[in-house]
Amino acid sequence: MSTAPQNAAIWFEIPVPDLKRSKAFFGAVLATELKDEHEDTVPVAVFPAAGPGSVTGHLIVGKPAPLGTGPTIHLVAPKPLEDALDRVRENGGTVVGGIVTIPPGRYAYCRDPDGNTFGLFTT
Repeated sequence: MSTAPQNAAIWFEIPVPDLKRSKAFFGAVLATELKDEHEDTVPVAVFPAAGPGSVTGHLIVGKPAPLGTGPTIHLVAPKPLEDALDRVRENGGTVVGGIVTIPPGRYAYCRDPDGNTFGLFTT
């Protein structure tokens, strides 16, 4: 018999062709700073998290999936969500749809300048 994990996801990677540009984009959108690290000898930019055991991920140099075919990661955005969506547009991304309200909060789908689809979520 298996047991359910605390979180369904534990780590994510977003492939980007230009790490520096994407780090600046996501840092601006989320009003935070991503930390430069190396995974073995591969440079990555890590999204901030509350601490050990928190679910997070990183940007890594790679080829994004063709438009509309990759997985969608939902990132926590600072409130208000509308301001974060403005930062997406101001930094070369695209807001794909309107804001959706669900019991835990609000979210909207976006694309980064490389075409990766992601969601922005606020409680």
